[in-house]
Amino acid sequence: MLIRYKKTFEKIAMGLLSFMPAEKEIKQLQQTIKQYEVEDNWQLFLWKYEEDIIGAIGVIFKGEDTVEVQHITVNPSHRHQGVGKSMVNAVTDLYKNKAVVPNEDTKAFFEKCSNDSTQDCE
Repeated sequence: MLIRYKKTFEKIAMGLLSFMPAEKEIKQLQQTIKQYEVEDNWQLFLWKYEEDIIGAIGVIFKGEDTVEVQHITVNPSHRHQGVGKSMVNAVTDLYKNKAVVPNEDTKAFFEKCSNDSTQDCE
């Protein structure tokens, strides 16, 4: 289930985002979280499965009709189970009147998902 990021989820969100290659350094990670908190066109969503938050997906609104996915991350113990693809589908459903597109960091993941192979889509 997709839930919107709140400040109370900061530590878990930072932990999940730290799995992204560009977010390895703590200063960069803190800056990214801050942008999700203060920038109106940045939205971070968390993926809740049962009682645990196991994934995160972050988007930036690019103009009126485009949503760019800039972060997709899943807890390593829940990878290769279709969680990432489920998050992309949930964001696509949420913004069904907009084009949901990847950025350079998420492009390869989108390409894996487009071949409909859930096993490779993590």
